[in-house]
Amino acid sequence: MIELIYAGVFYILLSIVLIYRVAKGPNVVDRAVASDSIDIMTSVALILFSLYSGRGIYLDIALIIALLGFIGTVLISRYLEGRL
Repeated sequence: MIELIYAGVFYILLSIVLIYRVAKGPNVVDRAVASDSIDIMTSVALILFSLYSGRGIYLDIALIIALLGFIGTVLISRYLEGRL
């Protein structure tokens, strides 16, 4: 169980680096990739918490967050491409 806590702390530190990239990204594409990575990291953190707590509801929430993040990334990329 202690490995899950270490992995969670590691993911939090990586998310802080990604939040910096979203705030200070050199261009819009880097910011979109960083925000998509934050969505993925949030889903992984919820999966780890689900394993730690033994409850399956967090897996459903992680799936919903991953799907919404994917849809958001597709919409941003279509907007930047000029087809939205």
